[in-house]
Amino acid sequence: MGKARKTKKTEKESRYSTGQLFNFARDSYLERTSRPIYAIVFLLPFIIFYEVGTFGINTDILNQSQIRVVAFVWMQNLLESVGFGGKFAWVAPPVAVVVILAAMQITSRKQWRLWLGDILPMAVECVLLAVPLIVLTLFLTSSKGAESNIGRFENSAIRIQTEVPTNCSSVANNHLSSTAGETDRNEPNRAMLTNIVTGIGAGIYEELVFRLILICILMLLLQDVLRLNHTNSIVLSVLISAALFSAHHHIDFFSGQPNAADPFNLTRFAFRTMAGIYFAVLFAIRGFGITAGTHAFYNIIAVSITARFFP
Repeated sequence: MGKARKTKKTEKESRYSTGQLFNFARDSYLERTSRPIYAIVFLLPFIIFYEVGTFGINTDILNQSQIRVVAFVWMQNLLESVGFGGKFAWVAPPVAVVVILAAMQITSRKQWRLWLGDILPMAVECVLLAVPLIVLTLFLTSSKGAESNIGRFENSAIRIQTEVPTNCSSVANNHLSSTAGETDRNEPNRAMLTNIVTGIGAGIYEELVFRLILICILMLLLQDVLRLNHTNSIVLSVLISAALFSAHHHIDFFSGQPNAADPFNLTRFAFRTMAGIYFAVLFAIRGFGITAGTHAFYNIIAVSITARFFP
């Protein structure tokens, strides 16, 4: 009887789990670095860099959402709607990330012990996990023909996440060009920094929205409301979240208006959908910290390649 109760409890925990698909050896590198506490510590420098970089690039940012990624703005608007107004609304999203991950750490009942020596290997792992997407990007870009695309590499698939909110997607470039007479030599560096900052923000907040939050909601809907089996629920959740992740680059979900700065393109849509599936699988295996880090490093590498080889 006790064994049956224990088995039933284990199945229930597995049913509602949004953690890893595999149970790694206790206290191994893979198990430790999949803990939410590791995600907090690992991503905190990225979050700070994004916040400081945003304000540093544009000192008027408190009044204009000029280089904020869409997912960040969504979180900001949501928090404002529940009462977090004024200046606190600008710091609420990063605080929300930390609070959500801390809650996950508590509910997971995993150890809080942290080995700082794991942080550098995590960064290396994220870079290596970003390589397949970079290779896929280069393949898709070159396959469309060098003559028509080699000079517009950054506008194909390489800038998967390094854009700004759909309602002001070209403002960052306008901001740069408005001071071109004074800083012609610094403009390329500032443009690259802007893309890196927004890319890092996208890596964190889009993974939070489209993987951690959306997949959890879809699993509850498909598995508990529609009563689909666990496997089908996982597959559908991954595919739906990936498709929505890709689509939000081309259309503003709230207004229904297309994004003029990034019109629909089948190649880019397909690539972003594949990237969404890749990140979802990675999230299921390695947790939020590694997934968001991989997304951020992909954007950093993509921006660097664009600046170096396709100016």
